[in-house]
Parts: sequence; structure tokens; C-alpha cells
Amino acid sequence: MPKDIYHLRTQVAKALANPLRLKIIDQLDTEQEKCVCELVDALGCDQPSVSKHLAVLRSAGLVTSRQEGTKILYRLRAHCIKDFLRCIDRVIRQDFQEKAEEIGRLTASLNLGEK
Repeated sequence: MPKDIYHLRTQVAKALANPLRLKIIDQLDTEQEKCVCELVDALGCDQPSVSKHLAVLRSAGLVTSRQEGTKILYRLRAHCIKDFLRCIDRVIRQDFQEKAEEIGRLTASLNLGEK
């Protein structure tokens, strides 16, 4: 049975639902390739963990790889994933601002009652 677009989107979203995988995406871009050893150094994680998470990202279609000698080099398949993550960051900032404003209003109303 063919998968529908929502199932396919869920697969990509699940691949993004891990802090280390998001850090890996931040380290990669569409132009310059990086080997696992560079990612291990940048992230301070062990090589098996980084390799495992890269496999998940590759399976979801978010990264691509190629072998060069004994190294496997990785890069993002589409830069738009970083645009998507920036959109998520805007949502987080907006939500944080709204909550901070609400706390400010609540605090101000408490201070008025103390006079």
C-alpha cells in the first residue's frame, strides 16, 4: 500500500525529534561535506552515536553521503531544513515573549494590590 504524504512527513519529523540529530543538522550544510570524525569533534560525542544518528537522518532523506577512500562524507540534501528550524525558533521566541508579557501583567496586577 502506498504511503500518504502525512506518513512521509511523520518519518521526517521523527528523524528531527532528537537533540543530537538537530545538532548534526546545524553542523552540516548543502555545499561543504563533513566526515564523521569532524562531527564527533564538533559535537563532543562518540563516533558510534554520531554514525547511528547520521543513518537515521540519511534514511529520512535529510542528509546524503558518499565514500571517499575510508571516509564517509555527509552533507544536507536540502538547505530548506535549516529554514524550517529557523521557523521553529521563531515560534519558540514568540511563545516565550507572550508568556513573559503575561507574567509581567500578572506581576504588575499583584504589585497594584499591595499598595
